[in-house]
Amino acid sequence: MESVAYFVVAEALANAVKYSDARAINVSLRRTADSLHIEVRDDGRGGARAGGGSGLLGMAERIDVLGGTLVVVSEPDNGTTIRVEVPCA
Repeated sequence: MESVAYFVVAEALANAVKYSDARAINVSLRRTADSLHIEVRDDGRGGARAGGGSGLLGMAERIDVLGGTLVVVSEPDNGTTIRVEVPCA
């Protein structure tokens, strides 16, 4: 689970730096009794989509293997928020 969490944060940060023109990027991680919650949010141009490249698809595949969930909210001109929840063993 730790390697997936690292990959999610690294990929989300790389995407934000490369494509979003963001001025700010926020990362938060929170552990509950049975899950790890990850959120990466930027204030960039938005418009991220899973079919646009391999980054979000790879992220989704790694999360799915663990039985987790991925939500991407990325409206044009309104930044991108990536939310992930993965179960903790």
